[in-house]
Amino acid sequence: VRVERISSLANDLALTLAVSSIRIEAPVPGRSVVGIEVPNTTFGSVNLRSVIETVAFQKIEAKSRLAVALGKGAGGDPVVADLAKMPHLLIAGATGSGKTVCLDSIISCLLLYNSPDDVQFFMVDPKRVELVVFNGIPHLAAPVIVDIDQAIKALRWLGQEMDRRYRQFAQVGARNIDGYNKDCSPGDRFPYLVLIIDELADLMMAAFDEVEHAICRLAQLSRATGIHLIVATQRPSVDAVTGLIKA
Repeated sequence: VRVERISSLANDLALTLAVSSIRIEAPVPGRSVVGIEVPNTTFGSVNLRSVIETVAFQKIEAKSRLAVALGKGAGGDPVVADLAKMPHLLIAGATGSGKTVCLDSIISCLLLYNSPDDVQFFMVDPKRVELVVFNGIPHLAAPVIVDIDQAIKALRWLGQEMDRRYRQFAQVGARNIDGYNKDCSPGDRFPYLVLIIDELADLMMAAFDEVEHAICRLAQLSRATGIHLIVATQRPSVDAVTGLIKA
């Protein structure tokens, strides 16, 4: 049977099984079978602690400062990632689908294993309700930014900081932040900088050209200097996440 014929039956199978939707994995990677995934009728909640305590997370945490726990997969296996390898993250979804919960769990993972000398945050929260609860933690490089003008200044500053770090790396012959930090004294080490934007569409509507230019520069060049972006948006359409940013 041709694979197209099986995958075209997805809606018919969902109707027969009386479920909202099914997912057909055709073929399952590494095996000569087709997988048909049917959603559970009951939902189980996943605690952050249960993912952090898994062997998979501890392995990544032993090697990287930026290990993040994202949840559990369909089979109950933990989903973990290394932000330094990603190197940037776009979280998109409708209102109420769990973007802020995902952001909170990522921030909690980074706070759990790092001191303010290791990781510092810039948080941009145009909605003024979600990330403001983190005001007062010592890891913040600046108080949580709720003003558009301040957010643009923070993006500009990150671009300048990235250029400064590249100049420092060139002087000592280091290729990235890990190589630089390994050879210098503890007081001179660069912390990782994580920029978290809770609603990108709002920034793009206020200052399209400048925000797009700054985010594109950071996304292309900042990984080696230890600057990472985590961007959440309700609207991953082309006017918020432009072709340039997506590429």
